[in-house]
Amino acid sequence: MNNVQPGPTDTEMNPADGAYSEVLHSFMALKRHGRPEEVAGVVAFLAGPEAAFITGSHYDVDGGFKA
Repeated sequence: MNNVQPGPTDTEMNPADGAYSEVLHSFMALKRHGRPEEVAGVVAFLAGPEAAFITGSHYDVDGGFKA
């Protein structure tokens, strides 16, 4: 099983221009919220045949939030 760990992502519940976005961005290498399609791209790759031999991996899709 693989694990995708998204960071701050621009959604209705966590908008990129929300009250805490400036604080969140101060911790991030890329200084912006991710877009849903950026997270979805990693999920789609892992669900596809190209990733058939990838197991037990963790993917941080967080713009450097945990870097």
